[in-house]
Amino acid sequence: MAAEPRSPASYKPVPRRVWSLRRFLVAGVMVWLPIIATVWVVRFFVNLMDLTLVLLPARYQPQTLFGFSLPGLGVVFAFLVVLLTGLAVTNLIGRQLMSWWEDLLHRIPLVSSVYDSVKSFTESVLSSSNSFRQVVALEYPRPGVWGLGFLTATEVVEVSARVGRPVVCVYVPTAVNPTSGFIVMVPREEIIPLDMHIDEAMKMIVTGGVVQPPLPGSTTP
Repeated sequence: MAAEPRSPASYKPVPRRVWSLRRFLVAGVMVWLPIIATVWVVRFFVNLMDLTLVLLPARYQPQTLFGFSLPGLGVVFAFLVVLLTGLAVTNLIGRQLMSWWEDLLHRIPLVSSVYDSVKSFTESVLSSSNSFRQVVALEYPRPGVWGLGFLTATEVVEVSARVGRPVVCVYVPTAVNPTSGFIVMVPREEIIPLDMHIDEAMKMIVTGGVVQPPLPGSTTP
């Protein structure tokens, strides 16, 4: 036998104290969650950098010199290694050694593909060119639905020639994880350049649209 529906008068309102408690809990979570996440990320990278200390001889390890480990010392060591590597590869001898090293990697089928992909991505992001520096809006994945993307190439020669109109390359990242996404090639007139900064767009993507940049020219109260 089916139960009779309850009348509106039988519903009891939630006490005000319960709503106040919930509001306080949400406010506390909003304060502590970013702090905990920041500490966790910083600790993760510090521990990761500390692994570079294994490159040192055993007698120069912190445990040997001081009798205990020094958290964060790997960050300093990694910084020095990167700096010295940059100084080495910018001179003639370093460039020649780097060329020999890349030739050796290119002889290994799988390693060469991974190395070339990572190197190309790193050069495109860290270069001083305009690649990956323009935030655009485009209709994706279907007309009427707008997506956020990064202009990576202002001209795709072969595709433009075959379709008979100028085509640009746009990287459309996935929400929460912008390291993965899709490469789409669209006509130049179908993208809308935005005044949004690259960092602001990244924050919007990582938070799933919760954090949005202010309108250009507006003042935050």
